[in-house]
Amino acid sequence: MTRKRGGELALPPDGDAGEDAKMRGRGRARIASPAPRRPRGHDADSDEDYDSELDGEHEEQRSIRDAVFRLIVTHVEPNYSLPWQQRRQSSSTSTAFLISGNRILTNAHCVENETVVRIKKRGDDRKFIATVVAVGRECDLAMLHVADLSFFEGVVPIELGKQLPRLQDTVTVVGYPVGGDNQSITQGVVSRIDLQEYSHGSVQLLSVQIDAAINSGNSGGPVLASSPPECVGIAFQAIDSGAAESIGYLIPVPVVERFLTDVSKNGRYTGYAGCGYDVQHCENPSLRHFQGMKKSDAGVRVMNVHPLCAKRDGDKLRAGDIITHFDSTPIANDGTVVFNREQRISWRYLLSQKFVEDTCLLSLLRDGKRIPDVTLELQLSSLLVPTSPLHGLLPPGGGGAPTPPPRPTPSFAIVGGLVFVSLSEAFLRSEYGEDWESKAPICLMERVVNGLKTRDSDEVVVLSQVLAHAVNVGYETIVNAAVASLNGQKVSDLRHLVRLAHENTDKFLHFDLPPFGEAVVLDAKEARAAEPAILAQHNIPSAMSPDLLAHVRELGFAVAASEGAGRGAADARGGKTARGRARG
Repeated sequence: MTRKRGGELALPPDGDAGEDAKMRGRGRARIASPAPRRPRGHDADSDEDYDSELDGEHEEQRSIRDAVFRLIVTHVEPNYSLPWQQRRQSSSTSTAFLISGNRILTNAHCVENETVVRIKKRGDDRKFIATVVAVGRECDLAMLHVADLSFFEGVVPIELGKQLPRLQDTVTVVGYPVGGDNQSITQGVVSRIDLQEYSHGSVQLLSVQIDAAINSGNSGGPVLASSPPECVGIAFQAIDSGAAESIGYLIPVPVVERFLTDVSKNGRYTGYAGCGYDVQHCENPSLRHFQGMKKSDAGVRVMNVHPLCAKRDGDKLRAGDIITHFDSTPIANDGTVVFNREQRISWRYLLSQKFVEDTCLLSLLRDGKRIPDVTLELQLSSLLVPTSPLHGLLPPGGGGAPTPPPRPTPSFAIVGGLVFVSLSEAFLRSEYGEDWESKAPICLMERVVNGLKTRDSDEVVVLSQVLAHAVNVGYETIVNAAVASLNGQKVSDLRHLVRLAHENTDKFLHFDLPPFGEAVVLDAKEARAAEPAILAQHNIPSAMSPDLLAHVRELGFAVAASEGAGRGAADARGGKTARGRARG
């Protein structure tokens, strides 16, 4: 199977780059050409000639190389399977570079779950502390800030290009990949410009394919045009497959500029807008005839309108409509639009240029007749299952000084030893590994693939595991089951479940688990009384995550805490000990 990997170099927990460094991904490290060495047997008189050779480096090239930095990042990843814990600390190295305004750019996956970010200039033995001020997961970009102004002394920012490179243009990748500690430079040519899935954010955005080596550690480094020497993109991933060689990808300047504009305009990264509907191509002649399309008509058919879009925009757009133009740009029957005059690209490229709360103008055919153009407001994606439950949490905007994003933890709630979490791709990856799409329960995967929100706060609540106790005996084998209702009331999200549990006045707590209607019933008073002992047994400090704890306190309820933490403590790292059949 062909897989894409980000070029980030993972390190041993207590070191910087080392010979035993492990790469994230499965690509082999390619050793860069060594720096010039003095020939054996040189005499003192040759020193001047050798120094002159080094001084021969073009001043402009040297200035650009000085603006490319090495990142050393310490990460602590949330444990989505045991959300009250963090995973073991790890370290990695990658690349970053300076642009105007003392802004430093790198990839989002290079600083994901960071605790300490250190940055080192070329030829300098010092490491400076950097702060992450904006992260765009979908576009795999992050902005850093260094408070120590001495870091910028003598460093000239790299200019961002004004347009996309052309096919067969020569480009240069500068970075700090595996194989050494010093800066590496490789060259290649532009071989393709297309929409590609960004592996970190699972979103299709514009990307540029090159044949220069992009190895672990190259991520976040600039890709430079030969003339003029300006940045045309940022290295970020490569194809990891034995069937393909020398295929790397860069984030082009239009995507980078959109990220910078978003952060500047809103004081924070707001994300990419969703269109609010699904479409199918109209390449089949019978389908076009059925839809009443003429030979001169072309477009894509609306299969369904998402509930949030329908609630927001009414019946402006209906299932069965043919979208012929997006913002006056004609869409072909195969769903493509003209790109760079001589190429075609998916119409979603036009959508990717929009910001949240922007509008789009759609030209429509309905029942074979052209109707007046409609205007839709674009909002965040209405998919029910997010990539990460932490992704939607944004730092406050405004102010002149950069504001670092918050460090939230995954939400969870424990009721009578039943552990509830919200469903996300990150949770499924934690539970079932990188092949979670084929190993996760079908009923959960159905929510991932087809689930749509009817309200902004909607999510899938999952009974993740049962912490065994006399009060919940008989339910120990239940693992990763979706929760439909509590005491007959449909559960819309984790906060709603917590509120229902604390406001309950019935004798029992009755949880309904689809798809077969399995029931989990607890005595409400006994479950509440047993919670402190259950928490103490598993070394869990609180019955819920800080965000839910604050919510419950707003409602005026008390929350159980561990009684005598450490007493009879079980191995909290042991994970889920009773994995019976997985239900969805």
